[in-house]
Amino acid sequence: MPLTVLTGRTIAFLVAPEGAEQADLSVPWQAVAEAGGTPRLVSTRPGLVDAYRHLDRADAFPVDDVVALAHPGAYDGLVLPGGVANPDCLRLDRAAVALVHQLAAAGRPVAVTGHGAWTLIEADAVRGRTLTSSPSIRTDLVNAGAYWADEPVHVCRDGPGVLVSGRRPGDLPAFTEALVTEFAHARPAGGPHPPWPVAHEPVPSRHTEGPVPSRHTEGGDGT
Repeated sequence: MPLTVLTGRTIAFLVAPEGAEQADLSVPWQAVAEAGGTPRLVSTRPGLVDAYRHLDRADAFPVDDVVALAHPGAYDGLVLPGGVANPDCLRLDRAAVALVHQLAAAGRPVAVTGHGAWTLIEADAVRGRTLTSSPSIRTDLVNAGAYWADEPVHVCRDGPGVLVSGRRPGDLPAFTEALVTEFAHARPAGGPHPPWPVAHEPVPSRHTEGPVPSRHTEGGDGT
């Protein structure tokens, strides 16, 4: 596809303050930027987020938008990188879960890899959908009403918006290619959409309680 297929589109990369798998963040980020899109790093607090290469701390990346102040209408798509601690933190943050729920319900394209699907489960955004993930969370997805596929990348269109999912860092080339292709064909945020609910209103929950490395330090890879 031409390098400008995502021109004019803003893509949210939602991560916790620490624990995101660096390759899952930096490789899709670079692909979106190279396709002409505008990636924005969204997190639960301002400042820097610390990415990891598996269990080792890697580079720090500056936050563009704080999730509690973010409006879903500002984003044309959502990327949820993997890492174990990253989605485990996000799924306990009501504002993060609400933003994911609102974007998915409005039909915005979503791409998720590794353990990132934990946040989608909490946002009630996997029921009836088919996706892949780290094999270790297969049971979690099935229990949440999803269908699981053991593939490098899976594209599911059986829902409000397209859902692109990947398993692990080794599958990122196929994942990022599908991400750019599907996001380019998705309806832009400026088009018609259902009225947005009140910012970060409660969403169905399983609990009763309620960037590119060149922007700062050198990056690497490593879910």
